[in-house]
Amino acid sequence: MGQRFDFEYFGQDDPMSVEACAALVDRGDPVRFRAAMAAPVAARRILFPLYAFNVEVTRAPWVTQEPMIAEMRLQWWRDALEEIADGKARKHEVVDALVDVLDKDACDTLDKLIAARRWDCYKDAFEDDAHLDDYIDATAGGLMWTSARLLGVASEPVVRDFAYASGVAGLLRAVPELEARGRIPLLDGSHAGVTALAQGALARWKRAKSARNMVSKKAAPALLVGFEARPILQQAIATPARVAAGDLDVSPLRFTAVSLRGWSA
Repeated sequence: MGQRFDFEYFGQDDPMSVEACAALVDRGDPVRFRAAMAAPVAARRILFPLYAFNVEVTRAPWVTQEPMIAEMRLQWWRDALEEIADGKARKHEVVDALVDVLDKDACDTLDKLIAARRWDCYKDAFEDDAHLDDYIDATAGGLMWTSARLLGVASEPVVRDFAYASGVAGLLRAVPELEARGRIPLLDGSHAGVTALAQGALARWKRAKSARNMVSKKAAPALLVGFEARPILQQAIATPARVAAGDLDVSPLRFTAVSLRGWSA
């Protein structure tokens, strides 16, 4: 259940739209909410609008059974980003907050995120491994990279590696629900297929961690959302049957061990 927020969470000068974004993220994406609340106040002013945008775009394909209507909802957000890039903006509490956060490069990257979400509107499987990788990179990768770049200096390949691991972990956790909704989330849902996917993602997580000095302290809060990635991927590798059973989980208490510099324990 959402909670009422006081401006002390964000700073007295923040507009009400940032508070509204935080409440939306709290209701729709508890993992990112915890990550944003673990970040410095200045970072939250960037993270909450981006994460609220992601909540809106992610749920757009699921509020209707009609793919064309779902595509229209996604197009609304593509149009909103185009307007922001052109120095204009429609009235909407999330858009109001994004206007103060996004630059043209961010709008372009987030537009690719929305385009990738068109896959969610339909029941087709991914075409191949490259299609799945592109989807994860455009969605999880695009959001994390935009967040990191707007916060501070960071290496894009390092951030995208870390985001890929986080995105695959999220996909594996969502498999039962996606299948219940008639989707085909995995190219190979066998135990061997799950293991291979998780191992590949964990390798990229380790590569990112080994280069964490290439992500500045100011940009690091963007990566906090990946705190669940390693344990989730390790669980999937050790016991791939847990994916279909919906038994991949991490205790919220683990978040207390997260550090900004190390990204996760």
